[in-house]
Amino acid sequence: MGKYITVFGGLVSIILGVWGLITWWYRFVILLKGCVPPVLVLGGLAALFAGISEIKDCSQAKKEEAKNKEEKK
Repeated sequence: MGKYITVFGGLVSIILGVWGLITWWYRFVILLKGCVPPVLVLGGLAALFAGISEIKDCSQAKKEEAKNKEEKK
């Protein structure tokens, strides 16, 4: 019984969502215009930090590899 309620709730949500997009299309577009720049900034910051972290990890790995080669000699 619970599965059918979930499917029914999903269908109702889809119908209400489509109706809302049609009714408030211009407001939705304004919302998107306001949300896109902050999302791009936050995504760019995340990519920047991930790249810096990867560079640091690679540098650290090279240092450890050189240290291990010296210890083996």
